[in-house]
Amino acid sequence: MTAENWGRVCNGLQSDVGQDAFKNWIAPLTFQGLEAGVAHFLAPTGFIGNWVTRNYSDKICSLFAADGFSVNRLSFSTERREVKMPMNEVVKPAAVATGSPELPGAPLDSRFTFDNFVVGKPNELAHAASRRVAEGGPVTFNPLFLYGGVGLGKTHLMHAIAWEAKQRNPNARILYLSAEQFMYKFVQALRFKDTMSFKEMFRSVDLLMVDDVQFIAGKNSTQDEFFHTFNALVDQNKQIVISADRAPGEIDGLEERIKSRLQCGLVVDLHPTDYELRLGILQSKAEAQAVHYPEVVMSNGVLEFLAHRISTNVRVLEGALTRLFAFASLVGREVTLDVTQECLADVLRASDRKVTIDEIIRKVADHYNIRMSDMLSPRRVRSIARPRQVAMFLAKRLTSKSLPEIGKRFGGRDHTTVIHAVKKIEELRAIDNQISEDVELLRRMLEA
Repeated sequence: MTAENWGRVCNGLQSDVGQDAFKNWIAPLTFQGLEAGVAHFLAPTGFIGNWVTRNYSDKICSLFAADGFSVNRLSFSTERREVKMPMNEVVKPAAVATGSPELPGAPLDSRFTFDNFVVGKPNELAHAASRRVAEGGPVTFNPLFLYGGVGLGKTHLMHAIAWEAKQRNPNARILYLSAEQFMYKFVQALRFKDTMSFKEMFRSVDLLMVDDVQFIAGKNSTQDEFFHTFNALVDQNKQIVISADRAPGEIDGLEERIKSRLQCGLVVDLHPTDYELRLGILQSKAEAQAVHYPEVVMSNGVLEFLAHRISTNVRVLEGALTRLFAFASLVGREVTLDVTQECLADVLRASDRKVTIDEIIRKVADHYNIRMSDMLSPRRVRSIARPRQVAMFLAKRLTSKSLPEIGKRFGGRDHTTVIHAVKKIEELRAIDNQISEDVELLRRMLEA
């Protein structure tokens, strides 16, 4: 068999698969000969060889047969080449600064490890699932999708997975980056006409981790490439970890096919911190701060006070503690409750924002796509009565208003109506996942 025979096969392939596919997958191949029914090729990467085998082997074999040669299968060997990375001008390899995975990506923070992650009821499932992925053994879920509000620990867990996985398997190819960086690299690859290098980098990893995936919502070309990257890795049994600020189904502008793929794995919600978890985090961070500020003395009750008063997110909590230690060290004062209130006056004021009943009614009406006037009307159809009960439940939980005051605000209803609504929603939350998710989502939005 000669190169001329392969040329005729290529002509048939180009007509069949189209110019773009031919250029991306067939043109990079070098035909090396036919032996015992096996056609041998040299491919730039193993990924290209695998792709051609899965998608074009039958067509190639039939075209060879049409040219008079019996080919049973294709065989590919690779010749490693340097991967061009013009997009590295912005994101330098993490290994340079942190000793993290070799592939270009976002640097990992050495503070974000499993040892430094405080576990409590709101995050125990996310922590356990992240641990399982990091161990590198068989995992029954792919991808792992972590979601929750700002400062609840998503990024911490993502970094912890990468550190642990790399420690357990130094040869593992791990790539961690934000969705924004994924998009930037893709755009740069298009600009420099180097999409093959982009595909090779992202589809040859053992573990791909993409933070804040909601960023690609509405960006069609990036979503298309993300979808194909996702499928290629899953086909190779490679693990994927994704994070976002919302559940996949709640990300507006995200293609349905991507939502479907993301929901096929394990979707875990990092709930807002409770008092016990916030106190545990403060105790852990205070011990770390004491190493840097050994001269600072902290009175009893300060950490408990902060855990009660600052419930927005962990970042605010940690920032408040850092400021408190620095202030006490600089002015030479003991950290008492009075000093705490003086030093953190602005943080505490911001944390004291009160949710109003009007705000609750508006949010619930928007969520269920009904009018605010319907919430206050005497109408009792299920599509209006249930959202009204949800709003009453949230008003009871998130405000200090009395039952009569809540009832009055909902169109002059009696306090017994509010009691019934609260009990009804409490019962439904235990048996109806949709109601439970709706209430939790609305609570997070109102407290944000």
